[in-house]
Amino acid sequence: MAYIIDKEECINCAACEPECPVEAISEKDDVRIIDPDLCTDCAACVAVCPVECITAG
Repeated sequence: MAYIIDKEECINCAACEPECPVEAISEKDDVRIIDPDLCTDCAACVAVCPVECITAG
């Protein structure tokens, strides 16, 4: 199951994007989003998110 970024909580700091080994994270409308088709559930993004807005979908 892919991870999801809560758009209301995301501060668009971009800390998660370089941590993703499969480049599933991108920016859209001033927040980061995770492509569920690319996400491998590694949780690397969760570990670096300063506002803890990334959860398992």
